[in-house]
Amino acid sequence: MAHAEAGGSLPVPNVQELAQTYNNRSDEQIPENYIRVEEAAEEVILDGGISSAIPIIDVHKLLEPQSSKEECAKLGSACRQWGFFQVINHGVPNEVISSFKKDMTEFFKQPLEAKKVYSMIPGNLQGYGQHFVVSEDQKLDWADLFSLVLRPIDSRDMRFWPSHPPSFRSSVERYSSEAAKLVSFLLKFLAMDMGVEPESFLEIFRGQPQSMRMTYYPPCRQADKVVGLSPHTDRMGLTLLLQANDVQGLQIRKDGKWVAINALDGAFIVNIGDTLEILSNGRYKSIEHRAMVHPTRKRMSVALFHAVCREATVGPLPELVKNDGEARYGSLSYMEFVKRFFAAKLGGRGHVESIKTS
Repeated sequence: MAHAEAGGSLPVPNVQELAQTYNNRSDEQIPENYIRVEEAAEEVILDGGISSAIPIIDVHKLLEPQSSKEECAKLGSACRQWGFFQVINHGVPNEVISSFKKDMTEFFKQPLEAKKVYSMIPGNLQGYGQHFVVSEDQKLDWADLFSLVLRPIDSRDMRFWPSHPPSFRSSVERYSSEAAKLVSFLLKFLAMDMGVEPESFLEIFRGQPQSMRMTYYPPCRQADKVVGLSPHTDRMGLTLLLQANDVQGLQIRKDGKWVAINALDGAFIVNIGDTLEILSNGRYKSIEHRAMVHPTRKRMSVALFHAVCREATVGPLPELVKNDGEARYGSLSYMEFVKRFFAAKLGGRGHVESIKTS
């Protein structure tokens, strides 16, 4: 996700329609620019052991005085060792989540012409379409996206906010608000884990910049030949991922291998972004991840990205540099950081690695 100033993306065919044609005709071939045989064929750890070991953080335990210190240490360890964790007992009401998932499902169910009303326009990454398409001959993802900037509220572009289903806007608003509360809570405990003053750390995220990417992954009968979302790291501070149905697809790169992550029912999957890795002077890790598709079932998910404020400097926190004796990353303005991220496209960990000082 990005602010509109970061530039747009070339229009591409609607994958949902493409999948219907391809999956219904045995003689229909996947277009060449979707075939990603080498990437799709990489070894994946699917079950047991490491696959089920992704840390689970219990917000109730963070709140309870007798368990808070231990759970905060567990949270910090998850960010250092994994860069990913699942959050349970998070306090976001079930009704808020279910209403939002229902409206997201209804949006994607609409005919293509109804969704095209909200298509991305040149120079803007909000709306319905694709990101990071810069060349007509590049490899494409097997997915359709719908993206919105949610916070600060005055940054919203209501041209892209659907009027159908009628409750869409209110359900997104409630979901956005509840998620922002959870993220502020997690950031406070991350500050405590790093040993920095929570209020000054939260000030870096002033205004709670937040954007959303809803993704529809159509089934593909040759799922072993396509990729739903290319391997990448997230630019932001923290990402909250919600699985909208029971079809799994998220994979993270752990110790050089892809690990399939099974989302717990009712939990959020949270991951560290490039910004937070840099702010932490490398304590926390922004981990490469991707999404795969199912041969017969659609998958839907929604990511909420939480960024630093636009006036912030993206660089290691001074108190951590003092403790470590060196700054392991350079410092740059947030807008310069955004430009560099989009220039790097979806290139694994290339963006954050390029900011390291050595």
